[in-house]
Amino acid sequence: MKTAKAVAACLAASLLAAGCGTGQAGSAGGDAFSFAIKSDPGLLDPAKVQNTTTYTALSLAYDTLVNIEPGGRIASGLADTWHVRPASVTFRLRHGVTCSDGSPVTARTVADNVTHLTDPATKSPAYGVVVPEGLTAKADDRAGTVTLSTPKPSAFILQSTRYLFIVCGAGLKDRSLLKRGTSGSGPFRLTAARPNQSYTFTRRRTGATAAGRAMPGSVVLKVVGSESTAANLLLSHQLNAAQFAGPDRARVTNVPGLTTSVEPNGTHEFFFHQGKGHPGHDPAVRKALLKAVDLKDLGAIATGGTGRRPTGLVMQPRPCTGDTVTGHLPAFRTRAAGAALDAAGWHRSGDGIRRKAGKRLTIRMIYGTSAGETMAAAAEYLAEAWKKAGVDVRLRALSDAAYGEVEAVTQDWDVDWAPLGVTLPTQLIGSLSGHFTPDGGNFAHLTNRTYESLTAAATKLPGTSGCATWARSEHALLDSADIVPVVDKTLVTAAHDATFRITAGLFDPTSIRMTGDKK
Repeated sequence: MKTAKAVAACLAASLLAAGCGTGQAGSAGGDAFSFAIKSDPGLLDPAKVQNTTTYTALSLAYDTLVNIEPGGRIASGLADTWHVRPASVTFRLRHGVTCSDGSPVTARTVADNVTHLTDPATKSPAYGVVVPEGLTAKADDRAGTVTLSTPKPSAFILQSTRYLFIVCGAGLKDRSLLKRGTSGSGPFRLTAARPNQSYTFTRRRTGATAAGRAMPGSVVLKVVGSESTAANLLLSHQLNAAQFAGPDRARVTNVPGLTTSVEPNGTHEFFFHQGKGHPGHDPAVRKALLKAVDLKDLGAIATGGTGRRPTGLVMQPRPCTGDTVTGHLPAFRTRAAGAALDAAGWHRSGDGIRRKAGKRLTIRMIYGTSAGETMAAAAEYLAEAWKKAGVDVRLRALSDAAYGEVEAVTQDWDVDWAPLGVTLPTQLIGSLSGHFTPDGGNFAHLTNRTYESLTAAATKLPGTSGCATWARSEHALLDSADIVPVVDKTLVTAAHDATFRITAGLFDPTSIRMTGDKK
């Protein structure tokens, strides 16, 4: 199995790719807003996040120190002001914030959350991925401030607190209450849980962050595993809103009474295994194989024509803007690809397969079955392009359960289609450098000294002051064909008779408004 940190990195990637964008949704009747989620949230303790929809549910009931708006601007959350240093950030909390049980939310409350999350005994999947390693907290209740610090400079220590859900009141003292309940200062609290069916969050009537009258009386998260079923429910007004990554998006687009928006939702990308004995160990081979593929066509197939040209390795809204991809991937030239493979010592034999020192040029590619038919079609397209170049390509579709074993333990692969879906460039470091799997999170066995040097420098620069260096670090990966971004996925948010905002899978719960006639 992967190390705990590597597993956490993959889990965080899934969580943060849960969905982003803004949408407008409808009232299925009365004062309740209903939203489709694709799986059961599971355990609701913020320190024990388990699946891709848990963050969406938690964002209704818990406040974080800061919020990030759709355009990437950092906005106030529990904190009204903050001061950032290279290795720390000090927050001044808003006055009068109360927990759902009426108890006050203080600087000590925030510090206790950090202490619990970073305790090795907690085994939190967020530690070292969503929040920096070595994070500590110092509270000053009299001043109403809390300072979060790391042992060495941490570039995005402020932005990382967007996913630090603050537990308060009874739940902070007894975490067992969070198995099927919430204990936060957010505008909603969980009042009914029907596992694998629905979760009802009721609006708080008191408290500094309690909802105003314009908000719905409740939010119902309905577990709907099939996008086709979600589309049926939305079209029949049994749902207020849902998000669509697959072909059912067409059914809810340009429909009278429904409003849709389209936003980026992570990147499809693949990696070459660079360990010794793998074809991808030679950068000349990696670059030659990329020249043999029309990445534009590959991306269109992988997304069913709904994707966009990739512009970076970090999901939107990313802290560093700009295009780091264009001009850093080889152009599609089949003859040049063949010539490059010849130059690398791989020559065609009588059966058309290239060989070097008697060894066949074989590529074993793995990809996930959960990505659906378009992913399978993309894998076939990629295989065909490489076969034309003289490569023996062997495809292997894997379930989510089997993926980690093959990727990190048996390592029986040469190309891995593995979307990462991170929101900060710092979250890439553990997967793209450092110890190789199974001892670390570096599953493709990358050794890019330029990337390592640049990220070491960038992590010492707070916030966006290091963006130019982060951009150069991405260039280093792309120029060496260490990571191949193919296409940006998109997500359609469809809605009926209400408005709301959801960014990177997190609700802005105070933005939810019912606009339809009351039943």
